[in-house]
Amino acid sequence: MKLYSTNNHNLSVDFPTAVFNSMPLDKGLYMPVDIPRLDQEFIDQIDQFSLPQIAFKVASALLKDAIPAADLKIIIDDAINFDAPVLKLADNDYVLELFHGPSLAFKDFGARFMSRVMGYFLKKNEQILDVLVATSGDTGGAVALGFLGVENTRVTILYPKGKVSDIQELQLCTNGQNIHAIEVDGTFDDCQHLVKQAFADEELNKKLRLTSANSINIARLIPQTFYYFNAYAQLRRQGKKDIVFVVPSGNFGNIAAGLLAYKMGLPVKQFVAATNVNDTVPRFLETGLYQTRPSVQTYANAMDVGAPSNWVRIMDLFNQDKRALQQVMKGYRFTDEETLEGINAIYNEFNYVACPHTAIAWLALQEYRMEVADQESAGVFLSTAHPCKFPDVFPKEIKANVQVPEQVAVLAEKEKQATTMDTSFESFKNYLLTSY
Repeated sequence: MKLYSTNNHNLSVDFPTAVFNSMPLDKGLYMPVDIPRLDQEFIDQIDQFSLPQIAFKVASALLKDAIPAADLKIIIDDAINFDAPVLKLADNDYVLELFHGPSLAFKDFGARFMSRVMGYFLKKNEQILDVLVATSGDTGGAVALGFLGVENTRVTILYPKGKVSDIQELQLCTNGQNIHAIEVDGTFDDCQHLVKQAFADEELNKKLRLTSANSINIARLIPQTFYYFNAYAQLRRQGKKDIVFVVPSGNFGNIAAGLLAYKMGLPVKQFVAATNVNDTVPRFLETGLYQTRPSVQTYANAMDVGAPSNWVRIMDLFNQDKRALQQVMKGYRFTDEETLEGINAIYNEFNYVACPHTAIAWLALQEYRMEVADQESAGVFLSTAHPCKFPDVFPKEIKANVQVPEQVAVLAEKEKQATTMDTSFESFKNYLLTSY
């Protein structure tokens, strides 16, 4: 497998280089030189395959000879060892639950696959791998559990002070061992900027072996394609073929993976990007102008991103053709008030508890159906996190019906371990150089 930078298509690196470098020095993002199209026979018979089998087929096509087939199968069987069910709520409305992994968020797919790929390529006695992560909520917990105890790695997670839920914070700050958390007095965009500055800093790169576990890393993006193919397989078993995927979107890695799957041959009628008031992409899809803004805090904190990193990948997938992208993707945004209304509506109509991100996706599906008068397609809205992570958002009646998994209940007994920091790069750089 060869990859190039979105800023330089003449660059060519192999898969291990892209995984460990995370981001090219030109500050682009790595993309596959060749996006394979899966054979039609596999697509036609996809309903006969399990999630791990689908994952192996997709990964094999993308990675080519980067990892031998037998080793890749071991990695996938270990990393993707939980389900991603599609549940029917109404005649043509379905929810794709992606929170059945250990950290109760969709990011377990990417974090577990990536950690095992890095562990596979790491050699004994090599320089310690410093994994840097900025999180607006769920990424940090997934990465922490994915890398916990992995030899020769050290993980530093940056998160915005007061802008993640209590449970999300405990998932970041109670692991110990090789996992370190930094509470930044700023926004997610500040955290993400610090990580990007670290990768561009010459001194840090000379002294440390840096990589990222954010969705800028291609090893995070690839496994997120798996559950789109798997969702399609599940719907084919129910006789559905016209599929609309509605994706709650913040840094736009999730929907970028869906679009990558689409380019690989996954039949999708429409993608819908659902955001909160951090609406950089919906504004672009409406006006053709891409203008970032400082992020605003909302109930759907994982989507509080004003400058989505993965947008360059999406534009690259469509060769910078705005009109071609606008044919495939629509975008809608919703306020906190509308989000609460969505949570209540889903509960009252279906007796289903949806986290704020999931509720926004459901609202976007309804908006899409009204705008294009499409009631016949199977609308699949992605549920990206377990509702127990957001107890303060729910009304009393709904909160009482949230089932708290055992792995969350034990977090309250653990001690928080985090370093507080301002948003200056010098503070972060000094921490990396002197704290270990």
